[in-house]
Amino acid sequence: MQPPAEPSDAADWLGRPVRCLECRHADMQRQGLCQRGRACVHDRRARRVDRFFGSHPGLADEYLDHPYFEVRAIAARYCTLFRLPALMDDPEPEVRAQVALRLPPARIGRLAEDPDRRVRVAATSRLAGKALVAMLRDPDYYVRLIAVRRLPPDVLPLAAGDPEPEVRRWAARRMPPERLGVLLGDQDPLVRLEVAERLPPARLHLLADDPDMRVRFAVVQRAPADLLGRFGRDAERLVREAAAERRAELEEEG
Repeated sequence: MQPPAEPSDAADWLGRPVRCLECRHADMQRQGLCQRGRACVHDRRARRVDRFFGSHPGLADEYLDHPYFEVRAIAARYCTLFRLPALMDDPEPEVRAQVALRLPPARIGRLAEDPDRRVRVAATSRLAGKALVAMLRDPDYYVRLIAVRRLPPDVLPLAAGDPEPEVRRWAARRMPPERLGVLLGDQDPLVRLEVAERLPPARLHLLADDPDMRVRFAVVQRAPADLLGRFGRDAERLVREAAAERRAELEEEG
């Protein structure tokens, strides 16, 4: 069987051909421990650099000051932990994000205020307690969304006033059902829909007159028998039919 041909696109980050004979790891290449075009620290393709460090993590510390940011970022995934603090000031956000993902959470507070959202997202995925609650004030909605997905449900009423509907929807999905009252009057019907799907049945009457048909339909799906009569004259046929089906279902169960 013929060995596979070497890839023709094996080039470094400056576009120059990768030359194994000129590499400091030439001995490794001759032993089959790295491979041009597949697992190579000098390749411009991040996947190939990652394969190299994945097989030789002990070499990562030597590449934390490499001029190509992809090499530094990937090396930061594999380097020894005590080398990471120095990378907090790296000019490349992807490198700083790797630091946020690997250092103990108690040591990444500074990165929670990083100017780049990618770094703050990484930090938010690790923080806990008051530090995580503080991320609800982040100017970037996605950072706040990550915080809402991770915070304890009892804390999520704090996100009820978030300006981004998607953040409020996630809060509605996770906060305790008995605390959903803070979102009953939300201006976004999809937030109210999430509330209707989780609100305790005894409180569903609070959404029975919602202006959005989707919300009323969701209410009908879970409504107790004494509430269903309010939907017999609903303006939407689908809601009226759903109310009749729900009533029949409850009668059959009873």
